Amino acid sequence: MRTALLQSSGRPGSTVENLKVLDEAAGRAAAAGAGLLVAPEMFLTGYAIGDDIARLAEPADGDCADAIAEIATLHGLAIGYGYPERDGETVYNSAQLISADGTRLANYRKTHLFGCFERDHFTPGDQPVVQAELDGLRVGILICYDVEFPENVRAHALAGTDLLLVPTAQMHPFQFVAESMIPVRAFENQMYVAYVNRAGQEGEFEFVGLSTLAGPDGVARTRAGRGAELVLADVDPAFLAASREANPYLKDRRPGLYGSLV
Repeated sequence: MRTALLQSSGRPGSTVENLKVLDEAAGRAAAAGAGLLVAPEMFLTGYAIGDDIARLAEPADGDCADAIAEIATLHGLAIGYGYPERDGETVYNSAQLISADGTRLANYRKTHLFGCFERDHFTPGDQPVVQAELDGLRVGILICYDVEFPENVRAHALAGTDLLLVPTAQMHPFQFVAESMIPVRAFENQMYVAYVNRAGQEGEFEFVGLSTLAGPDGVARTRAGRGAELVLADVDPAFLAASREANPYLKDRRPGLYGSLV
């Protein structure tokens, strides 16, 4: 499945403008043969928008989700995106996957919040593994800081995730996560990882870009630069199956030794 990574910070504070950016990117991705487009963490509203997070937060089935479902249907591809989710009085840092026919397939709430900014504006989720079936692949979702905890990605590996979507807001000086950690996570867990970042200065944060899709061999299939960019790469189920057969990490585990980890 050809997968498009939309590296962009859009227009912070404007869901209308960000939907336009997403629509334009979906058109370009579909024209290039993509079956899936992934946008960054908090793409719908912007990340460094302070109290506007609560003001712009919507339910998972809100108006913007409907608008994105229309974009997915129009262009004939699935879309994964980050947004602030409102559930009553509670706000989560969430990511949602919508199919090419507009069906909401999965919604994930970030479980590991990074820094005072996120802890001041969000409640952490409590469901570690969220998955959906998409074009014969089992697709899972984490958000940014979540992927830096090896337990999270291993849980997805044990649950059979083939392609892990990681909308992110990775900032300076932590670019080594995109450059080094993500390919290692893909290799040690035998999966594809699509890590999709914001880019440029936003409030007090400088987002480093470097979005990548890494394969189960630890090799980046594509990598963006530091600016706004749309990059594409293929997720190959046959290659994944062969890699899993050859790599013994998951088969050679000894869970009985790991009780002290929890």
